[in-house]
Amino acid sequence: MNNIILQGHIIVADNDLIKVKAELEHHIKLTKAEVGCLHFSVRQDSDNPNRFNVSEKFVSQNAFEQHQLRVKQSTWGKVTVNVQRFYNIEQVADSEAIN
Repeated sequence: MNNIILQGHIIVADNDLIKVKAELEHHIKLTKAEVGCLHFSVRQDSDNPNRFNVSEKFVSQNAFEQHQLRVKQSTWGKVTVNVQRFYNIEQVADSEAIN
């Protein structure tokens, strides 16, 4: 089975920053509780407060797609609708996947 790994960052406009930061902890908690989530991290960059570094790992393409569907319907999806996303997504064989 192939794991799905997403690495990258989002850029949040100044006018959305308070809403995004307020919802972030809840978003992380919900995502980590999802079936198939192996790793999930979103951290505000120490040098650029508008940049949030994102790292995700899911057990399969299906688990990743279910995550994406949930996010689109969530409060996080609403408060981040205008963010710029810069992601690299790859499939990695389970035996090769980084932890």
